[in-house]
Amino acid sequence: MGALTPDQPELLTIKVAAEVLGVSEQTLRRWDKAGKFRAKRHPMNGYRLYSRGQVLELRRKIHEAEAAS
Repeated sequence: MGALTPDQPELLTIKVAAEVLGVSEQTLRRWDKAGKFRAKRHPMNGYRLYSRGQVLELRRKIHEAEAAS
């Protein structure tokens, strides 16, 4: 699973977010479309961007769920 360092930006690309979460970019697209984990959109190019804090919080929840099972 990808690691975030303090020098990374506050908004993450779909590629970086997928690496950190250990899921595919397509999974993030499906979650966005379904409203499960919404992305912000870049105003100029429409790219999906994810808040660093939200990605880290979701990663924590995923790890907790895995540990509980």
